[in-house]
Amino acid sequence: MSERDTQVQGLFNRITASYDRINGLMTLGHHARWCREVAARAGVPPRGRLLDIATGTGEIALAARRREPRAEIVGVDFSEKMLEEARTKPGAKSITWEFADAHSLRFEDASFDAVTHGYLLRNVSDVPRVLAEQARVLKPGGRVVVLETAPPRGVLRLAVSAGMGVVLPLLGRLVAGDRDAYSYLKDSTLGFVPPERVAELVREAGFEDVGYERKYLGTNVILWGRKPAATN
Repeated sequence: MSERDTQVQGLFNRITASYDRINGLMTLGHHARWCREVAARAGVPPRGRLLDIATGTGEIALAARRREPRAEIVGVDFSEKMLEEARTKPGAKSITWEFADAHSLRFEDASFDAVTHGYLLRNVSDVPRVLAEQARVLKPGGRVVVLETAPPRGVLRLAVSAGMGVVLPLLGRLVAGDRDAYSYLKDSTLGFVPPERVAELVREAGFEDVGYERKYLGTNVILWGRKPAATN
C-alpha cells in the first residue's frame, strides 16, 4: 500500500464504532436501501460467488446473503477494525471475512460471479489498478456494481457542498469524537471525480454495458458494468 493508503486505513480503523450511525444520519436512512440495491443488481446466482470489496461493516455483503442464502460470499477490507464490526452482525457467520488490499487481491482469475463495493474508489491511490483487479477475478459475463459518492452538481451544487462542509465534520465531532477523520471524508467526497468519469474508467478497465443512477441530490451514485463473455 502507498503512504496515502496507509493513512486512509488508519482513519477507517478510528471511526469504526460510529461509521454505520453517521452513514445513516448523513443519508437520512437511505444508505441501507442503496446497499440492498447494489446486492440486487449484482445478481449473484444460487451457489454462485460474490466478492464484496471495502466491505466495511458488511452492509452490502449481508444484503447479498439475505437475497441468496446459498451463495458463497466473501467480504474483504483493509481495515481490521471494520472487519471486526462486520463479524458481530446477524448473519455474519455465513460470510467469509478477510483482510485484503483492493490493489492486489489474492483470488484466482475468473473466480467470482459478481463483485461489489461501497465507497472504495474515492479512497484508493490507483483506481485503474483496482478496477483491473476486479476485472481479473470476475468470471466472463460477471457483474461489478459500485456504490460511490459523487460531487454535487447543478444549481444546488454550492448549497450542498457548503452543507456537507459544515455537517459532516460536525457529526464527526459530536458522534465520533473525530472531526479530522470526517473532514477527510467530506474532502474526498467533494473532490472525487463525477460519475461520468468513473463510468469511463470502468469501461477502460474492460467492462461493457456500463451505466449508473444518481442518488440523493446527486451526491451518491450506483454504477454497474459487465465483464465481456468469453468468446471461442
